[in-house]
Amino acid sequence: MSLYKTLNDVDVSGKVVFVRADLNVPAQEGKITDNTRIVRLAPTLRELSERGAKVVIASHFGRPKGKIVPEMSLRIVLTELENNLGAPVQFCDDCIGEKVQGTISQLKEGQYLLLENLRFYAEEEKNDASFASDLSKGMDIFVNDAFSCAHRAHASTQGITEFLPSYAGRLMQAELEALEGALGQNPTRPVGALIGGSKVSTKLELLSNLVQKVDYLFIGGGMAHTFLAAEGYPMGKGSLVEPTMIDTAKEIMKKAGNCKVLLPTDLIYADAFAEDQEPHEISLDEIPEGKVLLDIGSKSVEAFAEGIKECRTLIWNGPVGAFEIKPFDAATNALAKVVAEETKEGRLTSVAGGGDTVSALNKANVSADFTYISAAGGAFLEWMEGKTLPGVEPLKK
Repeated sequence: MSLYKTLNDVDVSGKVVFVRADLNVPAQEGKITDNTRIVRLAPTLRELSERGAKVVIASHFGRPKGKIVPEMSLRIVLTELENNLGAPVQFCDDCIGEKVQGTISQLKEGQYLLLENLRFYAEEEKNDASFASDLSKGMDIFVNDAFSCAHRAHASTQGITEFLPSYAGRLMQAELEALEGALGQNPTRPVGALIGGSKVSTKLELLSNLVQKVDYLFIGGGMAHTFLAAEGYPMGKGSLVEPTMIDTAKEIMKKAGNCKVLLPTDLIYADAFAEDQEPHEISLDEIPEGKVLLDIGSKSVEAFAEGIKECRTLIWNGPVGAFEIKPFDAATNALAKVVAEETKEGRLTSVAGGGDTVSALNKANVSADFTYISAAGGAFLEWMEGKTLPGVEPLKK
């Protein structure tokens, strides 16, 4: 049974449903370059329509900072939204006030209405109670389907829940259930976390929380350099060691207790970060001065893979090397294929999230084989850090 109020718990027929979506899609020169968020949102909107709701869709787009910026109008998503829904979507060039109320009054059951950019009002990001009240006017139910915005206490994610009965949309529900299954009260153990990226400082709270919750912690990417320095290895000038974080890395290792922490035992270096560079594999006691460390080595991949195969649940955040260019994507690709294979064979529940992580898994062509891939960035990280998400709390039963 879900811990959250979902669409299963409410009759929406004939009701005006305010859906907080995340339509902040990548765009260039007025054209959408990635429609993933629209594709993932569509099932919730279609279900509401099919169940007889009058569907009002709200989102932010870009950072207009409380001003009307024409190039940040949500009109940009209208055609793509209609294409994915297979139905017309009306548009209102405001998100509160008489225009909105007038348009809602004309909506028929099953029809869609898209409101203008919420962040054209500074009150949105300030979580202004009066603005939240204005958003709720004429609405019967609030549905939050924007997990990627759930770590923000904004009027349309938290404030509005003071005025309307609130439920999780299907995308929000899927995110929450995937994360709850991986890091909640009763995950299938052993649980592993594969954490990469460049800096310890950006994932300090994440690592501190995970070592107390998981059975295996695999650390790769540039942040591994700081941990290796904390272990006493001379990392050279080509590493991404954060000198001010070495003591912190030592503290995280002390906290580990029963958690087995795996660090790289060999690394890949090159003369420069470029595609035409030849990779060289070295052990930790052979790190040369002036070379750039760009990936973990084959022995590290083998050890990480063996550990992953011991796990029954795995969370992945961050690539283990400079995956953007070949051949320094080798370790990330190899581990991605191991996780995908274990998942396909039914031995592993795999949950991944974070922008670089999603890009790396797409590049490795394994995304479809993971149990769940989160489209959220900050919210995914804050959940893993053990923080309370203001947009999620009102959805709990």
